[in-house]
Amino acid sequence: MSVRDVTTVVIGAGQAGLSMSRELSARNIDHLVLEKGSIGHAWRTARWDSLRLLTPNWANGLPSAPYWGPNPHGFMAVSELLERFDRYAQLIAAPLETGVTVEAVARRDAGFSLQTSRGPVRCRMLVVASGGCAQPVVPALASALPTRLVQTTPDRYKRPADLPDGGVLVVGASASGVQIARELQASGRPVTLAVGNHLRLPRSYRGRDIEWWLDAIGALDERFDAVDDLTRARRTPSPQLIGGPHSVDLAALKEAGVEIVGRLAAVRDGLALFSGGLAHLSAAADLKLTRLCDRIDAWIAERGSGAIHTPPDRPAPTPVPTAPRLQLNLGSGEIASVVWATGFRPDHGFLRDLPAFDPRGRLAHHGGIVPTVPGLYALGLPFMRRRRSLQISGAGPDAREIADHLEQHLRQRAAA
Repeated sequence: MSVRDVTTVVIGAGQAGLSMSRELSARNIDHLVLEKGSIGHAWRTARWDSLRLLTPNWANGLPSAPYWGPNPHGFMAVSELLERFDRYAQLIAAPLETGVTVEAVARRDAGFSLQTSRGPVRCRMLVVASGGCAQPVVPALASALPTRLVQTTPDRYKRPADLPDGGVLVVGASASGVQIARELQASGRPVTLAVGNHLRLPRSYRGRDIEWWLDAIGALDERFDAVDDLTRARRTPSPQLIGGPHSVDLAALKEAGVEIVGRLAAVRDGLALFSGGLAHLSAAADLKLTRLCDRIDAWIAERGSGAIHTPPDRPAPTPVPTAPRLQLNLGSGEIASVVWATGFRPDHGFLRDLPAFDPRGRLAHHGGIVPTVPGLYALGLPFMRRRRSLQISGAGPDAREIADHLEQHLRQRAAA
């Protein structure tokens, strides 16, 4: 089989990969975008049916293609987002091949050799834009659960009817966990939500969507090289938001009938044991929310624009049960299924032969640039270059800066 040669390969055709393609085309850098499925593969296959984007429509534009629909303050369904991706790929004439899996990458001369499901490809530069949420993280204690329980993760969960009748234990209270817990409770199933570290945000504050405020005060554009603890910042949980006008924090879930318990600490002899630190976790989340509201209020005061905004309407502190349940008998029949909403990680297994990882097995990059492997770049990772890196609106700015570095690197090689 003949080997194809191209200057740059981009792996992944979601918002990051398509944005990168547009930037490379603007610089006349020949490239190839490889996607293992269809455009927006993860959005298409690893999301539940009712999901709507957490960000308002106005915030979901791509480079040179802002939102142009009739409902800027609504929240689009995934199907609409995919339609937009398809149109965008046509608009920018992306050199795209779908249904191509990259199996392994090796160094070759001054570039890379890729083994793919359609044969070998050689390139000088490689951009990994396969996203930061490719694989669900499931704790080891999942293996201690009774075998009769149905276990699933947010990427495999589609709808309540897919789960057996009976109670559900949802583990994890970030965006996926609270949304799925809300949907399951509304379907008539008793739901217990095990809460760990979480980020509480109001859907709106002082008459504006919280995303509007985060954008206005510059929080989303805080850069990776300007924070004190970048590792911690990159591990910040996704916010407790839902794609709609309502809040979905612990208070709202408790009012809807969801039982709130502490972090799942262990499973022993069929008993799920929960931490007694629920009050502490909730207080920490409330404190961060208060600090954000303080920052918004200060921004308003500095500009003298208080008259055009509604008065402060801060959410009340999280109502914590006086004596939350500390254990749950998983063998009693009360619980029929468990949803592990315990986070995601990227899948960079195809880079295994490159010296690109830190001692913990994570891609060792500096703002998307991998210093140990010149010519290797990443896109679409948490807080990659700015706080909005994982959002659709963050793909364009990140791609532009990475493309600038890539172009400069190519020129330096040519000069050498």
